[in-house]
Amino acid sequence: MRRFIIALAALILCLGTAEARAAEAVVTDVRVGTQGEMTRLVFDLTEKVAFKTFTLAKPYRVVIDLPEVGWRLPPRPLPENIGFLQKLRYGLFQPGVSRIVLDVNSPPTIEKSFILNPEGENRYRLVIDLGTTSKAAFNAQPKTASPQATVSAALFTPPTLKPKPDIVRETPAKRIVVIDPGHGGVDPGTIGISGVYEKHITLAMARELKIQLEKTGRFKVSLTRQRDIFVPLRERVFRAREAGAELFLSIHADAIKNRKTRGLSVYTLSERASDRETAALAEKENKADLIAGINFEDETPEISNILIDLTRRESMNQSAKFAIGLVTELRRKTKVLRNTHRFAGFAVLKAPDVPSVLVELGFLSNRNDEKALRDKKYRSQLAKGMVRAVSSYFSNIEEAYKK
Repeated sequence: MRRFIIALAALILCLGTAEARAAEAVVTDVRVGTQGEMTRLVFDLTEKVAFKTFTLAKPYRVVIDLPEVGWRLPPRPLPENIGFLQKLRYGLFQPGVSRIVLDVNSPPTIEKSFILNPEGENRYRLVIDLGTTSKAAFNAQPKTASPQATVSAALFTPPTLKPKPDIVRETPAKRIVVIDPGHGGVDPGTIGISGVYEKHITLAMARELKIQLEKTGRFKVSLTRQRDIFVPLRERVFRAREAGAELFLSIHADAIKNRKTRGLSVYTLSERASDRETAALAEKENKADLIAGINFEDETPEISNILIDLTRRESMNQSAKFAIGLVTELRRKTKVLRNTHRFAGFAVLKAPDVPSVLVELGFLSNRNDEKALRDKKYRSQLAKGMVRAVSSYFSNIEEAYKK
């Protein structure tokens, strides 16, 4: 009886926690329309929230930051190509901050932004009225330091060139592997033909791979993100180095216009892309920070050089060795692209002292690939191949040290 009471109390506590979470603000709908020369966006909310807005250039965007909110939108496509609005994205930007990013087709002005109180059947509504201005007038606007500077400072502390931390190894020694689930939060990545988001596929794959690697007892594994949250490209590299990573795997899924194209591929770093298609893919992936509404106009050249130019020849050689073994193992598990090992200048592969690869699991634009990647059993099979490749890579290193 006592056990029953304890269990019941625990259940009530869990329900209470769930109710408390449910009481947080939830965005339930979004509508877009035009009123004269303005474009109006209306976001329905279950609770009144604080918010802030600001604009960015290169490309032109309007950013709306909210407290961390839930999203329960109707099952229909998001509004796009209405008035000045091209498209919008939303998601968790950092702990405590949800972000909406509006891509617009001309230099924007925020004419009005306000909250409407409940009225009739309507709940709270966040209203944003957008106008447009000339490029010269947009550039002449006084730069308010608060939105961009506050967000950047809270988001990320720039990396330095200090060595990776000395890792006190357990006995027996465990190799440190960092897995990077691509995209996340306000950056959904590619959207599949059924509507599945790349950010969800990559996180599910990363979690499965982590579980299987840890089961071997040989590896200590961490993820660059544990949930559906945005992490800047530079922060992913920084987290890998801070963890003392000896191997870095970035997980992604692709999409192209030709829906017949399917198959997995593996990339390592090179400033010269393997082909035109690979160069386009790298350019798209390297824009993830822009998609999330981050302003880099005031970045110092020193930081840019850290992020882009620093590589180590030995790390690149080790990356290539691991990629070859990874392709060998994955070819036994799934269909792969021709010339499976490819080269491109992905920003997340630019840690100067960590062997790194980027795995494109397949094409979410292909019906067969997308269906497979949504299947847990298939992801488990891919993970098994990856584990074999990781194990062989470190075994070879350990054998070489013995000689």
